[in-house]
Amino acid sequence: MKITVMTSDEKIITLDVERDESVENVKALLEVETRVGLQQQQLHYNGRELSNSDKLSAVGVNDGDLIMMLSLPASSSRSNDMGFNPDGSAVNPGAFQQLIRSDSNMMAQLFQTDPELAQVVLGNDLNKLQDLLRQRRRQRAEMQHKQEEELALMYADPFDIESQKKIEAAIRQKGIDENWEAALEYNPEAFARVVMLYVDMEVNGIPLKAFVDSGAQSTIISKSCAERCGLLRLLDQRYSGVAHGVGQSEILGRIHVAPIKIGNIFYPCSFLVLDASNIEFLFGLDMLRKHQCMIDLKENVLRVGGGEVSVPFLQEKDIPSTFLDEGRFPKHASSSGATATSGSQVKSNNPPTVGQSSGAAQGDSTEGAGFEAKVAKLVELGFGREQVIRALKLFNGNEEQAAGFLFGG
Repeated sequence: MKITVMTSDEKIITLDVERDESVENVKALLEVETRVGLQQQQLHYNGRELSNSDKLSAVGVNDGDLIMMLSLPASSSRSNDMGFNPDGSAVNPGAFQQLIRSDSNMMAQLFQTDPELAQVVLGNDLNKLQDLLRQRRRQRAEMQHKQEEELALMYADPFDIESQKKIEAAIRQKGIDENWEAALEYNPEAFARVVMLYVDMEVNGIPLKAFVDSGAQSTIISKSCAERCGLLRLLDQRYSGVAHGVGQSEILGRIHVAPIKIGNIFYPCSFLVLDASNIEFLFGLDMLRKHQCMIDLKENVLRVGGGEVSVPFLQEKDIPSTFLDEGRFPKHASSSGATATSGSQVKSNNPPTVGQSSGAAQGDSTEGAGFEAKVAKLVELGFGREQVIRALKLFNGNEEQAAGFLFGG
């Protein structure tokens, strides 16, 4: 609907607003049109002053109605309260905070230009607000000093070698600063922490927060987690070894099959058991492939079985804080072990005999009699020889994973 606003200097302004628009938003529109600050505006309708929280429909404003706007002078005491100390802190931090909070346009602009300060303004810690204002003052002083240095370089001797080096460094740093500012404006999420993908699962009836990692070759469970799930009795120690990635972890063995529940459906799952404290349960590429999983980041869900089950990825607040320890993640992801992460290798303590599938050294081989035995065994299942060889090479000689891939294809 359209409303007409008459200002104290008899200026007529027509605004196109929603029927349920708040008075505060109307003032914000008028601030753009009249350059009169939101706090200095006073709106009246039918002789009644409207408060910022009022809705137009609630106070009876209809299409074509007239609203009066009075411009109030800013009080001197308030101006003093809004001042800053020499160190950059606010003279009256509480009043400063309330002023920013009450101005929706200013808050919106602050969220774009300085989201950290915007969050502190919305908080309740005035000491933190003062500290951040002092920090911003120092940053402005440093920027001014840098600009003065750049100005001095402009008038420096262009033939002086040291001056040339400083000019080159200043040009390079300017490019970096411009790139950083562009990132803040167009790609601010790049500066935020990326929360890893976790979903709720049950392993042998025990609920877990499972880390979904398509970059890990194998599904991993820690010894303590396997014990808690009652699966340690099924540990096949013939598949023990050492996982080498960025870090190093001991592979205690393999649990060949156990039920996992995703959503309301049970799926068979096999996994390596690692003696590692930095990981509990990692759902790797082998099981993601086997159960035709899709990581849907648009809908923020994990789809299993080609879409028969969809479970949401957990929000940061639902993930245990120990899992969010940023210092643990690099090791977590890179030492997830034998066939667990890209580029990892296994040193086998007890290599399995020909025909056994393993992430161990002999199991990873794609040459020799052992490899040919695996090819022959899978060909007997009805697959073409070339198809079998490609699948075995894709999974570094792992017969079980190759078979799952062939059956799934």
